[in-house]
Amino acid sequence: MEEEKIVWSDDYQLQWSDFKAATASGSGFVASTSSGIAYSYSYREVNGKKDIKVKVACNFYPQKSWYSKKDASVYILKHEQTHFDISELYKRIFKKRIDETQFSDDMKKELEALFYQTEDDRVEMQRKFDSESDHSKNKEKELEWEVYVAQQLVAYERWK
Repeated sequence: MEEEKIVWSDDYQLQWSDFKAATASGSGFVASTSSGIAYSYSYREVNGKKDIKVKVACNFYPQKSWYSKKDASVYILKHEQTHFDISELYKRIFKKRIDETQFSDDMKKELEALFYQTEDDRVEMQRKFDSESDHSKNKEKELEWEVYVAQQLVAYERWK
């Protein structure tokens, strides 16, 4: 059975009803977003030229995401949406990196290395976002991050 997921979209914002995992009580957090990027590819040669098609998706995983009903707020939901938006940003960065790479005959290995580098960068940005915003408690930093991520999404619009 395929895992339930919500594909990132400009016209859909996360709702609390999308968070379906059991609340992790005692974690000290109000909510947790599970999101990330995934890819698949096909490769063939046509008239001696490499024809590479890579599909990249940014997904939110409801069954792995949770929130505390008593502490939930629109503000916290926006923080969780920003986590999802950061994953979308890295989907776009990954697509840009693919566009800029001249793959050799060892494309599978090279694509995988590019993916893991991008994934490491994505995880680091997620960590930095939580650290600088103090998991949304620093409202000024939270707003700076929301604006920054929105600007970056626009800057990488081409790779949507």
